[in-house]
Amino acid sequence: MKMKVDSGTCIRCGACVSVCPFDAIEATDGSVQPNEKCTDCGICEKICPIGAIAIAKKV
Repeated sequence: MKMKVDSGTCIRCGACVSVCPFDAIEATDGSVQPNEKCTDCGICEKICPIGAIAIAKKV
């Protein structure tokens, strides 16, 4: 997985969790992280209101 969440910036609003079509983002214990279902589709990165999610570009 290449999805990274900046935990210092993330406000844990849940926007990414609710928009993920693969149910691949988990919000637990004050942390938001991708799970094994993540396909790096980038929808979460686009929906994040504060830019806390980054998807590394595939080379």
